[in-house]
Amino acid sequence: MRADRLIATLLLMQSRGRVTAAELAADLEVSVATARRDLEALSAAGVPVYPQAGRGGGWSLVGGARTDLSGLTSAEARALFLLAGPSGTPAVRSALRKLVRALPGPFRADAEAAADAVVVDPAGWGAAGRALRPAHADALEDAVVRRRQVRLTYAGRSGETTRRLVDPWGLADKGGVWYLVAGTEGGRRTFRVDRVVAAEVTDEPAHRPDDLALEEVWRQVVAETEQRRAVVSATVLIREDVVHVLRRQFGQHCHVEGPADDGRVRVRVAAHLHRSIAERLAGWGDAVEVVEPAEVRAELAQIGTELVARYAR
Repeated sequence: MRADRLIATLLLMQSRGRVTAAELAADLEVSVATARRDLEALSAAGVPVYPQAGRGGGWSLVGGARTDLSGLTSAEARALFLLAGPSGTPAVRSALRKLVRALPGPFRADAEAAADAVVVDPAGWGAAGRALRPAHADALEDAVVRRRQVRLTYAGRSGETTRRLVDPWGLADKGGVWYLVAGTEGGRRTFRVDRVVAAEVTDEPAHRPDDLALEEVWRQVVAETEQRRAVVSATVLIREDVVHVLRRQFGQHCHVEGPADDGRVRVRVAAHLHRSIAERLAGWGDAVEVVEPAEVRAELAQIGTELVARYAR
């Protein structure tokens, strides 16, 4: 896990003062190229790590060796937590909490806010997500950490553009699609970041509930959305060794029911339309067999007929 390595890299540099990429690679059991990329990532994120060329050179922390994080400035601490925090693994979050407690009081709030600014939800909605971080994600993340209101210019599904003032609570990366969870006059709202036309971070303080747990809020958002999206389902038979691929395709709408008599596995998948299920399964060919309902089987037959009519000759 990259976030674990970044934290381990920083702690090694604090204890030694200066290290080479080769030394880090040996200690962390990674390639020299990977160690060098991690060092460059820390430096690019604003952590005071810099290279020194020549004989006896290497990578050092500004100010020399330290035994804890108390020497980091507020901005540097935020940079580290923003870089490592979105991994979402329990081990990394535990390490981050310990590092937070090592910070001076004035910087602790910023670091904690940075650590909780982003939730990573690897399960997509069913379609492949975007690989690139959206244009306004950095500004919104900064507003979350600094607790500042944001004036959004937002394009809805119909393309209509609206402007609204929101209190940013956090960001969620769901399978490559980014969302802003925010408080508004109408209550909690969720905005797709790739539909944000403009994001103006104001100087006005944002209200964020003191007991808000971003991960729990995001689970509620996903549950509500999934309930609206999944209105039809189908039972399919598939080889057990490729069930994980089907699960990535359907996200939370994929439930293993148990083994079938022929050695395959019975899986329940769902979507908002029979046609949608058929379209996602069509690419599997005969690797997936739809048991029921008849509507999905009919849609698959129709897709097959359309493909044959276009490509058979």
